[in-house]
Amino acid sequence: MNNLKSSLFLLVLLVTVNSVTVCQSNRKMYGVTIDAVNNINNIVTAISNHRYRMTTRIVFDEWMPATNYSVAVNKLDSVCVIMGELLDSYYVNDYTVAQYKARTDEYMGLLGGKVDIWEIGNEVNGEWLGNKDSVLAKINYAYNKARALNYRTALTLYYNKNCWENPQNEMFRWVNANISNDMKQNLDYVLVSYYEDDCNNLQPNWQVVFDSLHVIFPNSNLGIGECGTTNTVRKEEYINRYYRMNITTPRYIGGYFWWYYRQDCVPWTTKPLWGVLEYAIRASVLMNDNYNNELIRDGDY
Repeated sequence: MNNLKSSLFLLVLLVTVNSVTVCQSNRKMYGVTIDAVNNINNIVTAISNHRYRMTTRIVFDEWMPATNYSVAVNKLDSVCVIMGELLDSYYVNDYTVAQYKARTDEYMGLLGGKVDIWEIGNEVNGEWLGNKDSVLAKINYAYNKARALNYRTALTLYYNKNCWENPQNEMFRWVNANISNDMKQNLDYVLVSYYEDDCNNLQPNWQVVFDSLHVIFPNSNLGIGECGTTNTVRKEEYINRYYRMNITTPRYIGGYFWWYYRQDCVPWTTKPLWGVLEYAIRASVLMNDNYNNELIRDGDY
């Protein structure tokens, strides 16, 4: 009888663990990007008024001390999950390897306890980041530093099918040739930055893109790490297209991280695109059968 009880207990435990794993692997993340923290109170109010807990990606500006972001990070910490972009890709080539390492140490040292996910490299396969070996030295250091501190890591790639300047920088080719096996197995998030305006208005087959990335990064959560447009008349169309995407790839979590959130959605009471974004997220939640307790939030990202 005791053996029967033990067997039943183990069966229930296995079913429970498997159910939790499936639930966690399918959780969705809805993100926005803020490229500056001036007027932080209005930003916090806009983010906190979304129905679902958001993930806010802060772009840490070039040559700015980490102390410039302490107030903003502390205020955002109470209302959202925080992703910290260590340095925008546009400025990576302006930093020596030593300077990038020092910046990593400074930012993770001061803000690490409040930043939930560290974006250790942004659009890393872009031609404009400079010498490949220098880029790899920078992102490898930041990755290893974050791992040593037990921080979550994200790597953002740049999708550039048929719009690269150098074929060696095509996203999949660059990743396969340069990303270490350690990163391929252990990055927490692998995200894709994409701007249709910069790539012949191509609308990729995202299902194929993320299925392919899942083969390379089998243990990583996958999603869109940046999107947006400066074309005012197409912003609503873009928001709806990206935030309502229905991707079935294992470990696909969404993200999206609209680059122009500060400009387009703050203050939330006077910017119509705040409502467009809000209802796109609600539609996505309904479409994917994700209820409030299945969204990524602090502690389970």
